[in-house]
Amino acid sequence: MSRRRWVAWAAVGVAWLAVPREAGAQTCTAPIPAGTCNVTTSVTLTVGKVLQLTLSSTNTTLTAPSEADYDAGFVADAGPSATVQSNAPWVLQISATAAIWTAANTEPGVAARANKPASDLLWATAAGGPFTALSTTAVTAVSGVPTAGTTPGFFYRTAYNWTLDTPGAYSLTVVFTLTAP
Repeated sequence: MSRRRWVAWAAVGVAWLAVPREAGAQTCTAPIPAGTCNVTTSVTLTVGKVLQLTLSSTNTTLTAPSEADYDAGFVADAGPSATVQSNAPWVLQISATAAIWTAANTEPGVAARANKPASDLLWATAAGGPFTALSTTAVTAVSGVPTAGTTPGFFYRTAYNWTLDTPGAYSLTVVFTLTAP
């Protein structure tokens, strides 16, 4: 063989060896007519944590206090319900985004309370309590195991003081956080 042909054949052979090959399929042959043939394969799957939180409402209008409410020191209101779906253990936390309520004046000559603390909104998962003051630190409200739908309800008590809580429009953002520890 001439040197030129041998170099060309060697180059083609090297190129052929460098091409990746597909993995070979499994085969089996069964005797005919009554044979059976089994070929096995495997599958793999990684399932991650999946969490879903749905609030019944993203806005709760609290009841304006009456004279009797000021005397009692609070007004009770139903808050949202939170539906949790999770394929892993879960924790639902609650917190406020700010340490004080946002206040806007509504009456001429009367300043709305600029320093109403977030802790004046108390929350519970039962209408009768026990109630916990809201803060900017997230705290566990409810926890559970994997579920196709658990729906805890939330209840609020807004604290009022005759000498501190002046007329005005007040708002506070409440955060519900669902996590899987």
